[in-house]
Amino acid sequence: MAIKKIIVLYGGKSSEREVSLESGKYIFQAVKELGYEAQLIDYPKNFSPQQLTKEDFIFIALHGEDGESGELQKLLQQKCIPFSGSHHQACVNTWNKNTCKELLKDNKIPTPNWITIPSLLEMEKDLDNPFFNQLKPFKELFLKPAEDGSSIDVFKISCNKDLENAICNCADPRRTFILEESIDFKELTVPILNGRCLPAVEIKTSESFYNFNAKYVNEDTQLTELVLSTDDKNKLEKICLKTLDVSGCSGWLRVDLMQDRNNKFYVLEVNTAPGMTSHSLFPKSAESIGLSYNQLVQEIINAN
Repeated sequence: MAIKKIIVLYGGKSSEREVSLESGKYIFQAVKELGYEAQLIDYPKNFSPQQLTKEDFIFIALHGEDGESGELQKLLQQKCIPFSGSHHQACVNTWNKNTCKELLKDNKIPTPNWITIPSLLEMEKDLDNPFFNQLKPFKELFLKPAEDGSSIDVFKISCNKDLENAICNCADPRRTFILEESIDFKELTVPILNGRCLPAVEIKTSESFYNFNAKYVNEDTQLTELVLSTDDKNKLEKICLKTLDVSGCSGWLRVDLMQDRNNKFYVLEVNTAPGMTSHSLFPKSAESIGLSYNQLVQEIINAN
């Protein structure tokens, strides 16, 4: 059945709400310009699943738990409503960083070493404590929420003072975190559209890492196509497509990685509802192969 009406869900209740609002507005405008009957709905405040019909198509522009945990996808699948992006189980496989990294490890996909911390309030505050031995030797670590995005509550840790400051400045220390080894060379991302890797984007920032300011505030962040040899490009795409396969993801997604100085790639995480703002990585990569923003939105719709 040809898609005629598209509902763009944006907003949400997560820490990524403001980013989602911007992504949703851009997507909604593109959907209208593409000639669809379009509706923009703030989720979950103005969303009523009872009003959905099988003639509707849902474009999920929700970042964070609302759009990536799999709960919304589960509801839409139960009602047989088509939607953008991966289905419920794939979202479950990738939303929690610990779950995702366990899946990567089990399938021999390289990912930085890590440990899981149930709550920062129960965490050892001394990096010399045996608790951290499995991450040694290290110069720096990253502290990340197991379930969040947009670099919310992400901290670079190199000493006990950094650890103390992270715990003090964390918006919600009572949730699960991971402490992950730092791979220090190049930060990159690979968008995947309908089973095809788009050009890898290298991220260069004046910040200490690609944090919230680097993503959405600073104007000096550079997003450029990653220059690779043919062999390294093939290795990178093989890793990303294997990640796609083992996670069960589909449609469109983004694989975030690091490259070390020996040209080895490590998968950090998978984003099943990537950002679509003016600063976002997915549209930047698509643009490099001649896909306009509107064309990209159409391809995402086609890939459902």
